[in-house]
Amino acid sequence: MNKFLIATAIALIGLVNPALADITLTDAKGRTVSLPKPAERVVLGFYYEDYLAVAGPGAIDKVVALSLSTWKDWRPNQFAAYEKALPGLAAIPDVGNTEDNTFSIEKVIAAKPDLLILAAWSYDALGESIKQIEAAGIPVVTLDYNAQTVEKHVASTIALGKAMGAEDRAEKLAAGYQRAMADIERRIEQAGPTQKKVYVELAQKGPAETGNSYGDSMWGALVDRLGGHNIAKGQVGNWGPLNPEYVLAQRPDLIFLAGSEWVNKPQSVQVGFGADPAVTEERIAAYLTRPGWSDLPAVQNGGVHAIYHGGARTISDYVYAQYIAKQLYPDAFKDVDPAKNLEDFYRAWLPIEAKGVFVVPYKGVGQ
Repeated sequence: MNKFLIATAIALIGLVNPALADITLTDAKGRTVSLPKPAERVVLGFYYEDYLAVAGPGAIDKVVALSLSTWKDWRPNQFAAYEKALPGLAAIPDVGNTEDNTFSIEKVIAAKPDLLILAAWSYDALGESIKQIEAAGIPVVTLDYNAQTVEKHVASTIALGKAMGAEDRAEKLAAGYQRAMADIERRIEQAGPTQKKVYVELAQKGPAETGNSYGDSMWGALVDRLGGHNIAKGQVGNWGPLNPEYVLAQRPDLIFLAGSEWVNKPQSVQVGFGADPAVTEERIAAYLTRPGWSDLPAVQNGGVHAIYHGGARTISDYVYAQYIAKQLYPDAFKDVDPAKNLEDFYRAWLPIEAKGVFVVPYKGVGQ
């Protein structure tokens, strides 16, 4: 067989079996990453549910190590639900995380992965250390759902799908997200501009201490996109606490207390998997005893809500966009049920059900 025929045969084999061809993708930071084949041994740094949704059945079997505490400690009830659904999860080694400077490059390399998945902020935190990982022949793909933009969500989802050989699932998820956000934008445009002021606070430490609000990222970016007037914009960067007097002076029309499943945080607003609605209500009520809060328009007019902090920065966060938009433009979203849409998402894409409290208005203790 001459050289031309050999080359042609190799090319045809590549067409018949794409797994033999290189995978080239663009990740969330705009980096070009090449893989010889879909990843089979993954170290997962963050965006756990997005990974499971995109990679699909059997995805957890490909995870050889992960950053444990940013899942198990930040979202303990969510993690427990996945432990029951995915028995192999409990045995996966921990490589630490960049949030508390425990991330171990040595443990990553020892796991012998063919892919390291990092949040963009973790990639930035590692700095020059990334070169040690790449020098060991481990490709790194960054994802960024924290930016809360359709563009970054889609880019992250498509990149993850290519890396895992799950392009069809990724494209369907990305298209669904785009449709949902386009529907939100269409409704907002038809409703016209709103003058409502919005305050979001991380309700982790109890009413005696002011939690972070969000300027340019996460809830702040989402409120901006929805046309609300985020009182933290220009006051903090990505996140940080606002002066209590400033909050009172701004007189927000809507207050969203971002709660979660935090352990050892007895005054936090409990929201998320397994949350008790009565406890959520009581914790919100405690925040409303802050000096001056009883006079705020949000409190007087029923504009106080709890929202799941773990729901931001995910491919399913369009349901939280729907919920916030529904408070900004009630008439335009009266036929939208964000809580049901979240249940439907989990039923379609994830191995657990969305059981708990994820979005809820404050109704008033005893009512």
